[in-house]
Amino acid sequence: MTVTAHPTRAGRWPAVRPWLGIAARFGLAAVWLVAGASKIDDLAASGRAVNAYQVMPYDLATVIGAALPFVELALGVLLLVGLATRVTAGVSAALLVVFITGIASAWARGLSIDCGCFGSGGQLAAGQAPSYLPEILRDLGFLVLAGFLLSWPRTPFSVDGWLAGDTVEVDDE
Repeated sequence: MTVTAHPTRAGRWPAVRPWLGIAARFGLAAVWLVAGASKIDDLAASGRAVNAYQVMPYDLATVIGAALPFVELALGVLLLVGLATRVTAGVSAALLVVFITGIASAWARGLSIDCGCFGSGGQLAAGQAPSYLPEILRDLGFLVLAGFLLSWPRTPFSVDGWLAGDTVEVDDE
């Protein structure tokens, strides 16, 4: 893919889209890398955070909780280097929908938990209020980034682009 910016001939979208894509790719990569890294040193706590949602048996929740940081780190690395971007964005979108649904479910059922998105999570201390709406809105924002990459996965400085022979040229004519 050769991207040549000619604002007067083609509008701004062809010139801006690749750079929005790289911002979306790096932004979502950072989210997954921070989320995974924040949980990797205490996999048991990650399992307890998943169990706090009370949607599956404890043993299954602990296995999913222990695996989740590795999945998040893998998604982050794949997005960072731009490898299998559309597939990675699709998995990211699916995971974010699961997270949003889980948070909404906890809210609807009156649970008082920390989502565990960027740390150990789990039951909140007595008197501590959950922050479900900001967590859902944040994850919806991340879902928008994943959706952008599903629609336009080819971005500058990616392995996908390199394998396809893409170049990025900016012509300021």
